[in-house]
Amino acid sequence: MIVLLGFALLAGAGTALSPCVLPVLPALLSAGGVGGRRRPLGIVLGLSVTFTVTIVGLASVVDGVGLGSDPLRVVAIAVLLAFGLALLLPALTARLEAPLSRLARFGPRSSGDGFLSGLLVGGALGFVYTPCASPILAAVISVSAASGRTFVIALAYAAGSALVLLVLTLGGRRLFDRVRKAGRGPALQRALGTIMIVTAVAIATNLDVNFDQFVAQHIPDVNLTAALECSGTVTGRLHEITGHQPKFAPANGSATCGGSASSVRTAAVGASQATLLAAAHGLPALGAAPEFMQTQQWFNTPGRHPLKLSGLRGRVVLVDFWTYTCINCIRTLPYLKAWDAAYRRDGLQIVGVETPEFAFERDAGNVANAIAQFGLRYPVVQDNAMGTWNAYGNQYWPADYLIDAHGQVRYVAFGEGDYDKTETAIRALLAETGSSVAGRGHPRGVIVPSQQATPETYLGTARAQGWLSPPKSGIDDYGAASSGALPLNEFAYSGKWNISSQPAEAVAGAGIDVEFQAKNVYLVLSSPGERPLPVRVLLDGRPIPAADAGADVHSGVVTVSRQRLYTLASLARTERHHLSLRFAPGVTGYAFTFG
Repeated sequence: MIVLLGFALLAGAGTALSPCVLPVLPALLSAGGVGGRRRPLGIVLGLSVTFTVTIVGLASVVDGVGLGSDPLRVVAIAVLLAFGLALLLPALTARLEAPLSRLARFGPRSSGDGFLSGLLVGGALGFVYTPCASPILAAVISVSAASGRTFVIALAYAAGSALVLLVLTLGGRRLFDRVRKAGRGPALQRALGTIMIVTAVAIATNLDVNFDQFVAQHIPDVNLTAALECSGTVTGRLHEITGHQPKFAPANGSATCGGSASSVRTAAVGASQATLLAAAHGLPALGAAPEFMQTQQWFNTPGRHPLKLSGLRGRVVLVDFWTYTCINCIRTLPYLKAWDAAYRRDGLQIVGVETPEFAFERDAGNVANAIAQFGLRYPVVQDNAMGTWNAYGNQYWPADYLIDAHGQVRYVAFGEGDYDKTETAIRALLAETGSSVAGRGHPRGVIVPSQQATPETYLGTARAQGWLSPPKSGIDDYGAASSGALPLNEFAYSGKWNISSQPAEAVAGAGIDVEFQAKNVYLVLSSPGERPLPVRVLLDGRPIPAADAGADVHSGVVTVSRQRLYTLASLARTERHHLSLRFAPGVTGYAFTFG
């Protein structure tokens, strides 16, 4: 516990020095630069209280600690606008301070005005500062608002941030005092009021969110707490508090900070039983595998009855976390199908855990259609509440957990690749049960991802990156389609769109242009009520030729009905091209992937 408290304190201090605090900093310094000497303390205290209450008290309501442009941000905007106007208009300042001053008898009695108003401004800024919280803290505090230990960890994190922010605020105040002594007090007050109003406008127009996305995209190593977050000591203790951290990290690294398959030497096709048993001996016992938790519909089981791991003792079980619109998951399915066909009779049981990324992936009908489309014969279960995902402490699509006949997790693999190692581990654990296994499963229809492909991106505001003009929440007109060439890996909206955190819905004259480098292009799409709607596909300004068109494109048009991943382009090799899409009103897009 002491280790985690120290980590939280240092991580909070590091967060206060990271770029994500920059959108808050102008308002913080401006509010602390006026009023009495206790006002900076009030501001930092208010920010810390709001921050702590938000990340603990609302953890069960919001997704992690990212509040986006929700009502809490509206509160922050209103408060910043009010106090910005108060600084610009002295008469308004007096009216604002009058009712607050009557409450002073409940607060500090020493000299210094503005402490209570500072609490109010700081409290509003806390709502905007909250998304700065690091990923590990988010996992720690999202478990339960009622946990005393959770509250202490969040409080330590807030204290670390508060100390640094207080130093910054006091330093800015000293600078402002020098300006006032030079006889420029009124001008300074007006300037600080303007800064607060501009900050409120920036938050209202999501400029702070866009800034965070820019930093994440162009300065990937900016996280000052990364070394702490990836510390073996810290990550090893997190499970004691949360139960949601990776429980089965590979031997060569922590899953939180990016892991890979355990070290396994690929066994030859005709490997002897002794060789496979030796390989099994080298697979460590990583812990007891959790049961399937909070699941919904089961598929490909007798009578669609649920399976239990305890009922699968004696068999080797491969738990595969996937979702049916994830191209990385889709590319692993041929291997899973081949292993199921090759080793089921030898004692292998594959269970696909379909944990949704998008809301529509929770629909049992959509999942059933995907299972039929991909030809999956092994059991699949819906994990809409992420109960099984959290029980395993999983963080990746796809992710494979290989469980031996005694219920122990023995091997973990994240992402694509390492198929030979995974199959060797399967054969090794089957040999351990006494099965005589030879040969390998031979997958068909495998799509090999390109290492030079354009990075994936999302159409909604939550995780959009690579857009020439970042998408905005709500209905907006993005103008005419780009007539010139875009920079490589850049995306551009055109026409009118209705964009939210996840999907983007075409309204009128809607289009997307992208300069990509890949062999294959995929896009998750849907239409209202599964009504067929067209999307025109152009490659380098012309209708895409049949030889380059994806499986879902016919005569240069994709007909969108069911909510799924659509293949737009399938080129002969990885190449650079300009892709233009023109959407019928009502079509909704979610995410691009390339391979």
